[in-house]
Amino acid sequence: MAQPASRQELIDYCLRRLGAPVLEINVDDDQIDDLVDDALQYFNERHFDGVERMYLKYQITQDDIDRGKATSKTPRGPGITTSTATSTTGITYNWYESSNYIQVPDSVIGIENVFKFDTSSISGGMFSIKYQLFLNDLYYFNSVELLQYSMVKSYLEDIDFLLTTDKQIRFNKRQNRLYLDIDWKSQSKDTYIVIDCYRALDPQSFSKIYNDSFVKKYLTALIKKQWGQNLIKFQGVKLPGGIELNGRQLYDDSVRELEDIKQRMSLEYELPPYDFIG
Repeated sequence: MAQPASRQELIDYCLRRLGAPVLEINVDDDQIDDLVDDALQYFNERHFDGVERMYLKYQITQDDIDRGKATSKTPRGPGITTSTATSTTGITYNWYESSNYIQVPDSVIGIENVFKFDTSSISGGMFSIKYQLFLNDLYYFNSVELLQYSMVKSYLEDIDFLLTTDKQIRFNKRQNRLYLDIDWKSQSKDTYIVIDCYRALDPQSFSKIYNDSFVKKYLTALIKKQWGQNLIKFQGVKLPGGIELNGRQLYDDSVRELEDIKQRMSLEYELPPYDFIG
């Protein structure tokens, strides 16, 4: 098919691009499966169409609270990781790290933000300033100028920013752990947090990934490279009819193609890195 919609159709498409069935592609099925996984992983991690922005809701459990609020005074308690360091003078120092994290799905590759865990007196609750402003000043819609209301809102947001600091979070996609540097003792069981994150697209659910132009080109080049690598050991061997295998040429051509594809990825398909100032 010219538009592959499954894993096997993508493999068949790439093999036809390399000359099958006219030519025998000397690559094992297991090798091809590994290359498909590599291509999809590269697509999810580098291509802007390989992820989707999601808001995931998580319910805090009592185990999360117990593990997060464990203190360094109880190194054998739940959630405590202990390590030691010895100085040149022979003094041993003990380091304790609380396991204040929650496990996130493997498909999550980046977390932008976690919405506030608590509400401030400025923006939340019946007795908040925002509620009182609506109750008293905006009862009649024509009683307050929109510009004045916008300025008041901006001022209240500045106060909220100074008085209610955002909680610190840490995340590494290779750990699948979201560390929450918060006061776990003040958290309640069965409360929810919302995570603003990026999740890798699952090709089983979104089959159009198999028809992506980058995936098709990249996987074809990967299979060609593996083909050439398999044939390098037979360099100089002549087949019946005087045909000579040239695995080195296949390998070198595929390496150049992959370098060009990755360069185009950085220039055309990958989101540019943010500027760091300071």
